[in-house]
Amino acid sequence: MTEPTSGRKETTTKDLSKFFKLERTIHDLSAKTVIGIGLAAIFLSVVWLATHTLTAGIENQAFIVAAGVIGGYMAMNIGANDVANNVGPAFGAKSLTMVGALIIAAIFETSGALIAGGDVVKTISKGIIDPSLIPNTKVFMMLMMSALLAAALWINFATFFGAPVSTTHSIVGGVMGSGVAAAGASVVNWSVMSKIAASWVISPVLGGIIAALFLAFIKNRVLYQKDTIAAAKKWVPIMVALMAGVFAAYLSVKGLTKIWKPEPWMVAAIGAGFFAATYAIVNPLIAKKSKGMNNTKESIRGMFHIPLICSAALLSFAHGANDVANAVGPLAAIVNAASTGAMAAKVDIPAWVMFVGAAGITIGLMLFGPKLIRTVGSKITRMNPMRAYCVALSAAITVIVASALGLPVSSTHIAVGAVFGVGFLREYHSSKGTHMGGYATKTDRTPSKWDLLPIEEKTRRKILVRRQYLWSIIAAWLITVPLSALFAAGIYIALKEFLI
Repeated sequence: MTEPTSGRKETTTKDLSKFFKLERTIHDLSAKTVIGIGLAAIFLSVVWLATHTLTAGIENQAFIVAAGVIGGYMAMNIGANDVANNVGPAFGAKSLTMVGALIIAAIFETSGALIAGGDVVKTISKGIIDPSLIPNTKVFMMLMMSALLAAALWINFATFFGAPVSTTHSIVGGVMGSGVAAAGASVVNWSVMSKIAASWVISPVLGGIIAALFLAFIKNRVLYQKDTIAAAKKWVPIMVALMAGVFAAYLSVKGLTKIWKPEPWMVAAIGAGFFAATYAIVNPLIAKKSKGMNNTKESIRGMFHIPLICSAALLSFAHGANDVANAVGPLAAIVNAASTGAMAAKVDIPAWVMFVGAAGITIGLMLFGPKLIRTVGSKITRMNPMRAYCVALSAAITVIVASALGLPVSSTHIAVGAVFGVGFLREYHSSKGTHMGGYATKTDRTPSKWDLLPIEEKTRRKILVRRQYLWSIIAAWLITVPLSALFAAGIYIALKEFLI
């Protein structure tokens, strides 16, 4: 039996409509990509012009100008790839729109890079290899430039395919690979590399543990209470105030050292003061918001929007302080070597070098960041404000500690570790029947909603985190360092043949 003519026409019309819709989507995406690339090219042109002007008269100006452009390119890739880990959870929990996430990340990434980024820059530029073993200044500048370019190319490739890779791994591998190509394996400071490698293992585990502990605390002290509104009124202001105190203490230790170096008791007093002030402000706001609210999980989640936004800002600040080193560390080393002719002296960070890193991260975030923000915010695991708050605050604390110690850790792995820590805790509670509402306790004798579910549904609900993202991150971790090292070694060999 043949299909009626009218039916065939209707089917054809629907197919054409879908085709035209797909064509428009592809056209819009292509236009956005072209515009983004054009704006990125304009930024790099400005960097080239500014670097050329600011370094006029320096003997090795060509090296500095080229390194400045590559450093700006690297910074944009960091903004496009790594920053998603900071604001992605808040976006996934619907506490921030995409525009709001981009604005907050831009402001606090730039602030962190300019205010507190100096200490980690010194580790990247001087701690990984021993400059005294490099034959001469020209070789040193070439190997640093090779490291920058190799790392930037790898991150750009990964970003194109939507893979959240570690920019820290990329630049560390690049410096190591080009250093070995220039002067052999003895040039690498293996004790520093072992500490950095240990931090790569410890930081995601620590991030996951801290995030899980925060979520367990929220569940036990708020969600599992009979009067959840009263519990939230008590604990949410304390958590926000604690975050503010930690942030203020960090700023006083690392952000203002150029103009003021407080004693330890002053740092503690500053943290306590901001804790008390924030609590005094937030407590009545939460109390006002809770009036008339229903005693449900949805109502409680609404109270976490404010602390989630604050913790996302804190994480962005910490990320800017830590990861600006990946873009401008080798650049600072090149500028220092070209200006002084010395490779072992302490590296002074010119203001324009820090600005290149901060501006590049912001521009890369604005132009190319939304793609990975959506991935991190919604595809790894389901987020709500409470879970996203735990992820963001855990990652912020871990990154801040690493930045204070001068260790270049991977914020990607910290954030993913925190996400998986939250997810695995949820799966644990799921297996115990404490995630469905009407939470079961030892004294409960009535069946909970979980008890009434069929076996198939229980099994399905236990898998709350997509495991393939865990394996993809591990794969990226294993590949990035050696691949960046090989890229950098190859680029250095090519530059050596061309320039020497």
